[in-house]
Amino acid sequence: MSKDQTKLVKEITSRDADFAQWYTDVCRKAELMDYTDAKGFIIYRPYGYAIWENIQKYMDFEFKKTGHENVYMPLLIPESLFMREADHVKGFAPETAIVTIGGKEELTERLIIRPTSEVLFCEHYSKIVSSYRDLPKKYNQWCSVVRWEKTTRPFLRGSEFLWQEGHTIHATENEAREEVLGMLDIYNNVGKDLLAIPFITGKKTDKEKFAGAEETYTIEALMHDGKALQSGTTHYFGTGFAKAFNIQFQDKDGGLKTVFQTSWGLSTRLIGAIIMVHGDDSGLVLPPYVAPVQVLIVPIQQHKEGVLDEANKLFNEINNAGFRVRLDDSDKSPGWKFAEAEMKGIPVRIELGPRDLENGECVVVTRYNGEKKNVAISAVVSQLPELLKTIHQEMYDVALENVNNNTRPALTYDEFKDIIEHKPGYVKMMWCGEQACEDKIKEDTTATARCIPFVQEHLGDTCPVCGKKAVKEVLFAKAY
Repeated sequence: MSKDQTKLVKEITSRDADFAQWYTDVCRKAELMDYTDAKGFIIYRPYGYAIWENIQKYMDFEFKKTGHENVYMPLLIPESLFMREADHVKGFAPETAIVTIGGKEELTERLIIRPTSEVLFCEHYSKIVSSYRDLPKKYNQWCSVVRWEKTTRPFLRGSEFLWQEGHTIHATENEAREEVLGMLDIYNNVGKDLLAIPFITGKKTDKEKFAGAEETYTIEALMHDGKALQSGTTHYFGTGFAKAFNIQFQDKDGGLKTVFQTSWGLSTRLIGAIIMVHGDDSGLVLPPYVAPVQVLIVPIQQHKEGVLDEANKLFNEINNAGFRVRLDDSDKSPGWKFAEAEMKGIPVRIELGPRDLENGECVVVTRYNGEKKNVAISAVVSQLPELLKTIHQEMYDVALENVNNNTRPALTYDEFKDIIEHKPGYVKMMWCGEQACEDKIKEDTTATARCIPFVQEHLGDTCPVCGKKAVKEVLFAKAY
């Protein structure tokens, strides 16, 4: 490692020494974000925002493939409208930011800055739906929301964050339930196809479900430090919101029916997941399909004849082939460029110098494992698709191995507490279904129920916490 590389890497705290500080260092040094004077409100710098744009592009394509349309709802919600669904209000009231003055005048009705938009969609749907012919309505919006968090951390928990929120209404319960699970599949595929993150999917317990939902489903990711991260959720509302907002339609038989409703959301929290699942002590390690820059070309001794010309030629070939490529022909030293590329997690680095030109070769370096190999310059473009595919799959496999190695069964409550205290990851345990046991676990260990897996494993007949008959296997973990 050169002096330039050593200097840049030293600016990052070791993951194992202080994971929280390492995370913050990477967010700042990799230029993903910056802080502002308003606590909890961050600036998404171009590199960080570009990661979100690639996630957004993937998701938006999948949404539209399944018949969803993008809309945009207002930022502000009249308080009287917000209060119309009791459970929803109770869940979000502690986090709401409220506008009380407009210009110089006090408002006659306070306005809630949206923490989520269920009530706005409900109000709109109640006005535009009258017949079964109007259904289903499958809307999505890309926006930001505000939740007044006491403790914030970039991307993971902010007073404002970017996300998408889907809101759909259907004529039948079956159709709504299919929507909820179908969107969960799309979310799960984001991990497999784009982020190289293996998600655990399942149903939330009633304690952990979304305010106002009958059922909530989740994708959960496991971070390097062994904590879980809820990475996206889908919700089946049944007719609760629809009855509160009188969303009815005339069915084919002439009868007046109430719609069945869903919502689902995924946010910039995924950027935090990418950092904490794949990053290392040198900085980011980005999966190739979500990386803003997939290939970086670094000319060596670029003042020598032919080096920059060949580097530019290679840049154009890679760019024309549809890859996201950048050529760093700045006057920084090669060592600094290497360290910067590693900090930013660029999947592939190509080094090209006078000796390489003589041999008709370049040096190809893969970020995730540091492997270097000589490749014929003429073969680079043709080899890139398979190389990126291999990088993605091997990053996914490493992350999956981490999940598998850090998921442990507990047959007694003492065993459960010991694992939570001394080992990272998930603990799977049988559960009686009563919230009192969940509450006790959280009070004793700070761990929470992450999900009830779809594929159930029978670990025993009784709940280790209370000794009553067990009804479900649940995954527990400490979480962000």
